[in-house]
Amino acid sequence: MTKHIGAVLALALMFGLSGLVRANSAQDAKPALDKDVAAVLDKAIKALGGEEALGKVKAASWKSKTKTTFNGNESEGSSLMIFQGLDHARQEFEGDFNGNKFKGVTVLNDDKGARKFGDNRQDLDKDAVIGQKRIVYVTVIPVTILPLKGKDFKLEMVAEEKVNDKPAVGVKVTGPEKKDFTLYFDKESGLPVRTIAKVPGFQGDEVTQEVTYSEYKEMAGIKKATKIVSKRNGEKFQEQEVTEFKLLDKVDPKTFTEVE
Repeated sequence: MTKHIGAVLALALMFGLSGLVRANSAQDAKPALDKDVAAVLDKAIKALGGEEALGKVKAASWKSKTKTTFNGNESEGSSLMIFQGLDHARQEFEGDFNGNKFKGVTVLNDDKGARKFGDNRQDLDKDAVIGQKRIVYVTVIPVTILPLKGKDFKLEMVAEEKVNDKPAVGVKVTGPEKKDFTLYFDKESGLPVRTIAKVPGFQGDEVTQEVTYSEYKEMAGIKKATKIVSKRNGEKFQEQEVTEFKLLDKVDPKTFTEVE
């Protein structure tokens, strides 16, 4: 069982997720965007469904089938994410590593958070909360792009790359915690296709996480990537197949505080 603990912890750190609105609340206070960056963002927003439709994604949930690889072992499982704003989230996940079943919950509630595996519960310290928020940005921002127009993010163009053998334009994003990540957009369609970021590892270190997005489908009035493939330090980590995406009118506050 011990050799599988790392995989469970890695999943927990990966699933500190959140939402979309808070970073966009003070848009008027942000200096004008570089015209090239603005053009990339506008094209992406249009490709994803338009600003009006994306603006409705104030809180949402999605379910996924997952396939996780760790130390050569593969586990099939599932996950549920509920998010609201860039600082409130709940992620539930479960799986089975060689007959060892596990279930975990991670919650983020503004500047607090908690995590639970089985009967083991842990409150997140300040650094862990910051780490979770960093994962939030690289996971949720590609859903609508709108938070990048808020005052909390600094943006600059970077060199083009190939993603799935197609040219992609890159934008370097520096968040409120002064940590940056790079978001790539398909040059032709404008859709987000990859993020690369340093994120917390499960041993207190940082790992390079590369996430590729594809198979966009119409879901809840916007285009949503339904295939999400993650690598950690260049190694295959997880595949997600999004099976459901829903907008939420209200979310019970307990969703982001309780890990039961």
